[in-house]
Amino acid sequence: MTTTPKGFARAIIVITTVTAAVMELIDTSIVNVALSDMSGSLGVSIEDISWVITSYAIANVIIIPLTGFLAEYFGRKNYYITSMIIFTIASYMCGQSTSLIEIIGWRFMQGIGGGALLSTSQAILFDAFETKDRPIASGLFGMGLVLGPTLGPTLGGYIMEHFSWPLIFMINIPIGIVATFLSFTFIAKKDGEGTKKKEIKIDYSGILLLMVGIGCLQYVLERGDSEDWFSSYTIRICAILAVIGLVSFIWYELRIDKPAVNLRVLNNRNLAFTTIFTFVVGVGLYTSVFVFPVLAQRALGYTPLETGLTLLAPTMITVIMMPIIGKTMSKGVSPIPFVVCGFLLFAGYTWTSSQVSMDVSKWDFFFPFAMRAVGMSMVQLPLINQAVAGLQPKDYASGIALNNMIRQLGGAFGIAMANNYISQRYAQHRMDLVSNLTQGSAAFTNQSHSIAQNFINRGGIDMGTATTKALTVISNNVDRQAYYLSYLDTFRLITIFFILVIPLVSFLRIKKKSVEEIHASMKAASEAH
Repeated sequence: MTTTPKGFARAIIVITTVTAAVMELIDTSIVNVALSDMSGSLGVSIEDISWVITSYAIANVIIIPLTGFLAEYFGRKNYYITSMIIFTIASYMCGQSTSLIEIIGWRFMQGIGGGALLSTSQAILFDAFETKDRPIASGLFGMGLVLGPTLGPTLGGYIMEHFSWPLIFMINIPIGIVATFLSFTFIAKKDGEGTKKKEIKIDYSGILLLMVGIGCLQYVLERGDSEDWFSSYTIRICAILAVIGLVSFIWYELRIDKPAVNLRVLNNRNLAFTTIFTFVVGVGLYTSVFVFPVLAQRALGYTPLETGLTLLAPTMITVIMMPIIGKTMSKGVSPIPFVVCGFLLFAGYTWTSSQVSMDVSKWDFFFPFAMRAVGMSMVQLPLINQAVAGLQPKDYASGIALNNMIRQLGGAFGIAMANNYISQRYAQHRMDLVSNLTQGSAAFTNQSHSIAQNFINRGGIDMGTATTKALTVISNNVDRQAYYLSYLDTFRLITIFFILVIPLVSFLRIKKKSVEEIHASMKAASEAH
């Protein structure tokens, strides 16, 4: 019988598993601030280098739903350590890459290794705690889910201000080596682990259909906006393959006895509706981390590091909130009030953000981001627990894997939605602003003449050149204002998205349980890994 680690051993496992999960999530956003430098270094366009984001996301979303099956087949500890080694080696190779194809390939491998670190880290962390303390484990893991995507831009911004882009990948190497050693030394194998390999039949067809369906869907979501959606032949083909692959995958997996991904768990009402909420959380978490940095840098003039620090400070509230919520839930408090309050707070954050002016200071963002941190803290942990409420222990791994996949897809959908909406609103706002700059009007003439005169006063140019420069300045200001207004519109759209989903909470069935029943169900769930 596997014993629960105590003292120092437990602390090491907590640090290792949470760090591994955070490291994986950081890599979803850390490269965003380095795309310009990477494109220049490798001699490719921004559109081409953005494949380093797309390839990682596609690999993540393919491997995450398979983690339960792969952990069972290879043994959880073996699979976890192997995935960490793959992630670390791929990180090194990304930093050493000298061509676009090379870095895209290694980013895909990094995503394959990293995808396993989410669900498997969560399972190992649960096993490190007694049943009565497992809500605290959920709180620690939920803290990582929120901090990871937020730390990415901050860390990436610091590296880009003081070093060069390869360090974005190389920084994973010492962490990966230490985490691999600690995992090998302190993480115990589960009873019977690795003894069922010969009994497990590999579902090759299901895995292939999943790769085609989910991979093509992720591609459409990630690349649709940059390739002008269905006007692109590639997007049309991938959309068709995504539909065919996903429909065939669902049909096939429901027909066979031993599927790679057990979709039958979605018959559970709680899990089915929890995936909807998790999808919305993914939309909010990743879209907010995407929209604000672009707003801050493109419209407000922040540096990457300033942007990251503005996000980071209030998000650290999560470190305090998650364990408190975990402790509260361990006493039998219903998760529904947490979910409702969390969604309302996040909606409050997005609505407040949609009202900021262009002369806003960095500290003015603290209160909205504090609302975001508290809201996400109140939503994440209850949803982690609700994903498996009512499931049989044997189905727990499948429930967690599906839930994590849905969160990633929600993030991809949210970013795609935001990109498309920003493009549409930018075009509209620019047209409206330009219509007010009538050539020959007194206001336009005075403004352009004033700017041109400033250029002439600096010396070295004639009136014609100064006027051209003045028109360029005005055009850039119009662009900046149009983007600013489009980002505010996007925050309002996310607000509506969160408000509309709240009534669905009524479909969750929460059976009143005693503290002992809660602990027992969490123990059974953890042992399912």
